[in-house]
Amino acid sequence: MNKSFPNTPEFSGLYKPSRIEANVIDLEIEGTVPPEINGIFYQVSPDPQYPPMLGKDIFFNGDGLVSAFHFEQGRVNIRRRYVQTDRLKAQYREGRSLNGIYRNVYTNDPLAAENNNTANTTVLFHGGILLSMKEDGLPYALDPETLETKGVWDFNGQITSATFTAHPKIDPSNGDLLCFAYEAKGDGTPDIAYYEIDSTGKLKKEVWFKAPYAAMIHDFAVTEHHVIFPVIPLTADVERMKQGGQHFEWQPDLPQLFGVLPRNGNAEDVRWFKGPKDGFQGHTLNSYEEGNKLFVDMPVTSGNVFYFFPQADGFVPSPETLSSQLMRWTFDLNSASDQVEPIPLTEFPCEFPRCDERFTGRRYRHGFVLAFNPSLPFDASLAERPFQFFNQLAHIDVETGISDAWFPGDAQCFQEPIFVPRSEGAPEGDGYVIALLNHLHGDNTELVVLDSKNMANGPLARIKIPFRMRMSLHGNWTPAALLG
Repeated sequence: MNKSFPNTPEFSGLYKPSRIEANVIDLEIEGTVPPEINGIFYQVSPDPQYPPMLGKDIFFNGDGLVSAFHFEQGRVNIRRRYVQTDRLKAQYREGRSLNGIYRNVYTNDPLAAENNNTANTTVLFHGGILLSMKEDGLPYALDPETLETKGVWDFNGQITSATFTAHPKIDPSNGDLLCFAYEAKGDGTPDIAYYEIDSTGKLKKEVWFKAPYAAMIHDFAVTEHHVIFPVIPLTADVERMKQGGQHFEWQPDLPQLFGVLPRNGNAEDVRWFKGPKDGFQGHTLNSYEEGNKLFVDMPVTSGNVFYFFPQADGFVPSPETLSSQLMRWTFDLNSASDQVEPIPLTEFPCEFPRCDERFTGRRYRHGFVLAFNPSLPFDASLAERPFQFFNQLAHIDVETGISDAWFPGDAQCFQEPIFVPRSEGAPEGDGYVIALLNHLHGDNTELVVLDSKNMANGPLARIKIPFRMRMSLHGNWTPAALLG
């Protein structure tokens, strides 16, 4: 390769490509990994194999690089492999990037693969396979042990949508995969498909309906009897794409929109609610129902956090002008009103929330988030904080509002956490929080393990990774008992 990556914020610091495939046995550990942590933490990063064809690009457009951290008897191994997508194989063949603007196939090189999916947003084990997902295409199936790519996965022909969510949920009552697709009939279409797939991979439920307009639905929420689709005011337009524009455009005049579908209902049962305009609903922490009221907890930001998807006149707000909090949305299904207003659960900005997933869709109390406290020390030699900079790993009690956080230092920040129960029957929220810790001055990354009940005390174990890992997006924990 005779072309360098650009020296821009999207390709330096936290976002400098790693491009490392590896298999490292028995990682060095400072402290002690509790032996009851037994299973695999799978996660994925957008990590471009080649410099961008157009000379610049956004973080979300990197090739999917999957990591598997295997915990057993207090020891940890790591295996890393690129997902061998059609898109990546075409790049290998030509020895360069063939892809242009994010999710805009009209800007790709004619030699690019027809399938534009990078499989770079999350990985989840279900039905005996590891799914690597990005929301603009169907998943790729991987071998959960070797990470070998098996190919595009349509659940044996059962899923007919063009796309598939990167945020499916597992129903803890039966192991069903609850999932959806937006732009489900292709770019710029308002179609949404909702699916329920049992633990063996058999399709149990399928509902198709239309949103009022085509826009991003990055995550969703589930309760025992309902699913809720948060439509972010980032609209998609094919004509704009054909003219070389971005797939998404921020529309501050649009509300935060929510579609509510009964899990035993059909398209005609969908009800739409409107929240405040010019707001960004982030990832779902958890959701539950009481009677005819649905409660959805998720971080919300007062404007567009994705500077790379500006509004039509090019405006993007300065980060310091935006406020962000964990919010609770309440949907009263007995009310005739279609208006909904969130209430704050925290005073501090946070994102990448995770709950004890044994309580997904049920009333719960404990959440784990990446948090940002601007008053804490920051190493001035780093000039400015990078995008997605979170300097605390926090536990939140959503009933009392009390939080407990660990601050790792003035030149460190976190990647998304996961929660691992202390035992199968442990009380909710009793276990371990595991997250990657970035060292902004170094060329290495740590995986830290904290006791969920004593977050401020810091790590029980620091697992040393002998190379630097690029900022990632999402991952999931799979207990050894499920892997067989």
